[in-house]
Amino acid sequence: MTSIYQNEHIRIEVEDSEIPWLKIFAQDNSKEMTDCDQETKQQIWMLLDLIEREMLEYFKPEKINIASFANYLPQVHWHIMARFKEDSFFPEPMWGKKQREANLSFPDMDIFIKQLLQKLP
Repeated sequence: MTSIYQNEHIRIEVEDSEIPWLKIFAQDNSKEMTDCDQETKQQIWMLLDLIEREMLEYFKPEKINIASFANYLPQVHWHIMARFKEDSFFPEPMWGKKQREANLSFPDMDIFIKQLLQKLP
């Protein structure tokens, strides 16, 4: 994973995957959203909305998946994934049963990240 942004409340990482996939982490190692301070919660909700909108516009996916399980890593973090009918796992989750071998082509992820970072407050 590569960290692309952080401040005192959150950090954003890129998950190494065949699909566009970002993760937002609370910096304070909170286990549950209710453990986060108000500023951290507000930043997470704002970023979930912003990243989803930007992924929809830039990658034109079939669907955006947003998830927060944190069973293996008991720290508040959210997954935001652009999903495509042709990806290896669709319609299963990315950690589910593989459905096919995918050969996907997307617009440049580095450009997406640069554009996203310019829109962060």
